[in-house]
Amino acid sequence: MSENTNAIIRFEGVTKGFPHNPTVLENINVSIMPGEFVSLIGSSGAGKSTFLKLIYAEETPTMGEIYFNERALSVINRKHLPYYRRNIGTVFQDFKLLPQKTASENVAYALEVDGISTEEINDQVPEILAIVGLGDKADKFPHQLSGGEQQRVALARALITRPKIIIADEPTGNLDPRSTEEIIQLLLEINSYGTTVLLATHNKHVVDKIGKRVIVLSDGIITSDEQVGKYKDSAVSEKTVKTF
Repeated sequence: MSENTNAIIRFEGVTKGFPHNPTVLENINVSIMPGEFVSLIGSSGAGKSTFLKLIYAEETPTMGEIYFNERALSVINRKHLPYYRRNIGTVFQDFKLLPQKTASENVAYALEVDGISTEEINDQVPEILAIVGLGDKADKFPHQLSGGEQQRVALARALITRPKIIIADEPTGNLDPRSTEEIIQLLLEINSYGTTVLLATHNKHVVDKIGKRVIVLSDGIITSDEQVGKYKDSAVSEKTVKTF
């Protein structure tokens, strides 16, 4: 996609390498617009997780620049990164819930670290749990919840700070088909209210059902970027197809 000054996320000539792999991503130029739902696909090792970590500023580019609302991430002081990251909600394949905390406490924790008052937390947490369909599971611990329910807690935690972007890295990888359907429907609903969603996935059925923009990463480069894409084997390399 061409550069656009209205983009919420813009990669400009971004290359990222590590000592063991000098070109995980190479010369990435792409823009993501506010309110888009983008599926990011590619094999393991294609660069998807690194792409997401660059947006979250967990990693920094070797070359090039990443912009959030046209502000270069490279100029953000490290002590201000927590404020930047409030714009981004993250959901992962392994949920990353705190096992000793209830569903309600897991969601509340995201507000507690931001210094939000107890009164506000008590108002907001039940509301967000109700949105993800867990209003009656607030006092359950993660081990008392199904995988799909745990992922909905993780999604509630990501949403509680009212982020501009949701980054979902293989969020359905550990879920059964029914739970997968529920999580994707929630992501689509969240997107319908204007939140940008960036979904990294291997799931062909999920990508085809969503039917929105699809970016294909292969060996560190973007090989396809379709505004209304599907998970086409022809869009990825032979190496990539074998690993799906």
